Amino acid sequence: MTEYQSIYDDVIAIGMVGEFSKRVTETDVDDFARVTGDYNSMHMNESFAKQTRFHRRIAHGMISAGMISACVGMKMPGPGAIYLNQSLRFSHPVYFDDVLVVKVTVTKIEAKPHFKIVTLATTVTNQNGEVVTSGEAQAIPAQRPVTA
Repeated sequence: MTEYQSIYDDVIAIGMVGEFSKRVTETDVDDFARVTGDYNSMHMNESFAKQTRFHRRIAHGMISAGMISACVGMKMPGPGAIYLNQSLRFSHPVYFDDVLVVKVTVTKIEAKPHFKIVTLATTVTNQNGEVVTSGEAQAIPAQRPVTA
């Protein structure tokens, strides 16, 4: 049986941070609805949304969650990471043209017999510094075969 070790064993440490930023557009919301089938009127119907407490359409909360996934897979722990789980709290709406900044911070590293699990605090803020989504994730950093 081939043994594997994390590519990042000597690199990832508690307190390390990865960040990712993106402007959320109307096209992003339309594409998300098309891909997922979530055509909720809060996201898709301006006249409906005007009658709600938000007074306009809002982006799907899961778009911010998807951006956390992008940060985990591209920044920390990075390419090849396996996303295990994620808790989410949506605390503020995301509007079209908001610029979201995802920040993931390593809070724990757990050694298992054949891999490590990295626990990450996850926070998404908008351009005003308001937290729109927060939670905690776990991932397995990328692994490579151990060479003799």
